[in-house]
Amino acid sequence: MAILDHLSVGAPSIDDACAFYDGLMKTLGAARLAANDQLAAYGNSHPEFLVMKPYDKGEQTFGNGVHIAFKAADRAAVDAFHKFAIGNGGTCEGQPGGRDGYPNPDVYTAYVRDPFGNKLEVIFNGFAG
Repeated sequence: MAILDHLSVGAPSIDDACAFYDGLMKTLGAARLAANDQLAAYGNSHPEFLVMKPYDKGEQTFGNGVHIAFKAADRAAVDAFHKFAIGNGGTCEGQPGGRDGYPNPDVYTAYVRDPFGNKLEVIFNGFAG
């Protein structure tokens, strides 16, 4: 049994979030499954990742030390995710490649920030295999 139902990050505008995440999730084979003026939900068979406007109607912020890691099917998917993010308003936080000190020796990962400051990782051969 999985221990997580879904993960979410904040965004000030769901329309702007969809403009970024629709393409980004496509690099992983996922799609937008639902959306309204408060959230957009992505996944394959069910929502696993949500982008939401803050419930308290306050300013969207991101956490220091917090990131969401997406599982990639292969190294090409890591590269495509990183390339899409950088080309569509995201910023690089770590180029695609191996990582010294990671528990799995054949890990291939990259880090970006979305246009709203949320830190994202895409990983092949990570903890989930």
